[in-house]
Amino acid sequence: MPTIRRLVVAGAALALGGLLAACGGTTAKVGSGTTVKGQEVKGGTVTVALPSGASPNDIFPLQPATNSNGYNLNLVIGAWPNIVTTGDGTKSIVNPQESLFSSLTWSKNDTVVTMVLKSWKWSDGVPITSRDFTFVYNLLKANYNDWLDFYPGQFPADVTGVTTPNAHTVVIDLNHAENPSFYTDDILCYVPLLPQHVMDRESLTGKVGNYDETTAGAKAVWNFLQKQGEQESTFTTSPLWQVVDGPWRISTFQSDGYYAWTPNKAYSGPDQPALSQVAFTPFTTDAAEVDTLRAGTSSSAALTVGYLPLNDVKQIPELKAEGYDVAAVPTAGVAEVLPNLWNPANGPILRQLYIRQAMEDLIDRPLLVSKVFAGYSDPGNGAVPVNYGQQWDSSAEKGWGPYPYDPSKAIALLKANGWKVVPGGTDTCARAGSGPGDCGAGITAGEPLAFTMLFASGSDDFDEQNADIQTTEELGGIHIALKGEPFNTLVATTGTCNAQSHPTSICNWQLQQYGYNPYSLDPSGAGLWNTDGVSNYGGYSSPEMDSLINQTEYGSSSAAFFAYENYAAQQLPVLYLPDPDSIFLYKNNLAGALPASPFDVTLNPEIWYYIKPAK
Repeated sequence: MPTIRRLVVAGAALALGGLLAACGGTTAKVGSGTTVKGQEVKGGTVTVALPSGASPNDIFPLQPATNSNGYNLNLVIGAWPNIVTTGDGTKSIVNPQESLFSSLTWSKNDTVVTMVLKSWKWSDGVPITSRDFTFVYNLLKANYNDWLDFYPGQFPADVTGVTTPNAHTVVIDLNHAENPSFYTDDILCYVPLLPQHVMDRESLTGKVGNYDETTAGAKAVWNFLQKQGEQESTFTTSPLWQVVDGPWRISTFQSDGYYAWTPNKAYSGPDQPALSQVAFTPFTTDAAEVDTLRAGTSSSAALTVGYLPLNDVKQIPELKAEGYDVAAVPTAGVAEVLPNLWNPANGPILRQLYIRQAMEDLIDRPLLVSKVFAGYSDPGNGAVPVNYGQQWDSSAEKGWGPYPYDPSKAIALLKANGWKVVPGGTDTCARAGSGPGDCGAGITAGEPLAFTMLFASGSDDFDEQNADIQTTEELGGIHIALKGEPFNTLVATTGTCNAQSHPTSICNWQLQQYGYNPYSLDPSGAGLWNTDGVSNYGGYSSPEMDSLINQTEYGSSSAAFFAYENYAAQQLPVLYLPDPDSIFLYKNNLAGALPASPFDVTLNPEIWYYIKPAK
């Protein structure tokens, strides 16, 4: 699964753009949408709403580890798609038509993978070849610790050699046996091809060369491209970003996060765009986006595609009357409150499992699902969502999971571990120490059970959800102060903290709720909760968790996956939250938007087109 953070909106798939997701009175039931049919009209502009409070800020497709803004993927995925494309209609599977390979075969006990690339071309007419793969591989081999999507022990660190028998064949030798499905679905699906004949350079004025073929050269190219990728003013003008292999080019980018795609007329893939442009427009608040939707499809600022906050589902009949169709799409990811186990003030408190258990017992997830998200949400029972991939449901995630809402249980648990519980107030440690019945190592007598939770501002759903969490935690005497920040500020100022490194400059946060971590086809915890996982922001560490995650990566046993899932649900590396569906709106004369899977909704406008109205 990816190692990026995304903002949850009630349109989380739109946070794809996503990257990707109070209810009162009567509500309208959302269905699966309508498959629009009719005579295709060439051309036209589609305007897609971006979620409130977030926007991309980096164009280089190999995102640095220091920038976990998941919206950057949304910006570039149409121009430089990954080798493996996921999502095929409603199916959460590999899409063979749009993937860049024609075959992937495994041999030598799953230690060698042979990949044959399709005979496609870059937008400047130059053929795509295996040299473009080795360019990406060389950059990552020399710099993988600075690559956001690196999984410890995985590509490219697990590669012992790469050979290219011909212009379209790549043979990758690995240092251990892999689970082929996991490697395809969760590793290669984050590796793009990049044009070596354009990007293999150390400066804008220097010549293109083969610098990547030495470690020093690969580091120099990487540093140059990373620096250039941050220059928002040159996203549409720099020669580095003009040659693409996807169906789209990035034609417009503005400092407020607005950007637009226009067709790559030389696209070799199966779906040459029918539209003339796709524009992605940001909003500062949910209310601003909903007001634009309510203005209707004929207004000058009309949205073609948008999302509906779940506290506004009662407006669906009005929006349908304005010319929109509506569908609900589940979110493939896990939403959470992330505890910083190495915060200098209260890290010792959060490292106690019983504390996290009590906090989870005090989260009224049924209330959040029904009241905040109008019933359109995964229940948040554990590490793996149960709504989009029922084949992954384990015994621990049935019902409401191992920690259903139970304030009495939470209070008893805190009292049994040395806390003076003050419902509606703030608990304090009454029995300091590390023995049975004590508060735990590093917790001092009189220390309060109080935290500050940072969250991504701009979403009405977030505001209501977090206020409800604050209220129910108080029932057990756990005081949570809420502090909202713009999403980009939140992810830029809160870093990864662990036992080895927790500098105050980036690890002073205590709890954060930024949205969700998206999953790929196999919802493994790799990168999230293994000790050295690049997205293990809170510093959770367990040898047992490491072992179980490794078994999901290197083996193919479903029992091993369920063992990991059950352990993660019970051990609470994070506090699990409901993950809302996307309520997806689109003009009723726009075809191709449905059917959609959680992995490609709003990310595949190359298959969209307008239709002529029926006579």
